[in-house]
Amino acid sequence: MTASTATLSNYRQAPRKIRLIADLVRGKSAEHALAMLTMLPKRGSEPMAKLIKSAIANAKDVPASELYISKIEVNGGIVFKRSMPRARGRAAQILKRTSHITLSLAKKLPKKEKAK
Repeated sequence: MTASTATLSNYRQAPRKIRLIADLVRGKSAEHALAMLTMLPKRGSEPMAKLIKSAIANAKDVPASELYISKIEVNGGIVFKRSMPRARGRAAQILKRTSHITLSLAKKLPKKEKAK
């Protein structure tokens, strides 16, 4: 059962760089992921923290301490195509990539005690 989801579309950073951050927080509790992101020296950590806070706010009647990141997906968005002048009157293409981030939070299940 998914408690809440949040999406960020067309974030102006390459998916390859955002996936590094997504891999760090995948499977962690929401509070622990936010604590990790505040100390992470990457540009994408601030929008990722904002996205987690948005998903927490979307989870109704569930405290943040009981939520964990069940699924986080980073896909490529639209690609802006620009050109840069090169030698002998030619042009080289530059691709400015964007990312779509989808995050799902779920409620933690209580741990079952082992039978003795």
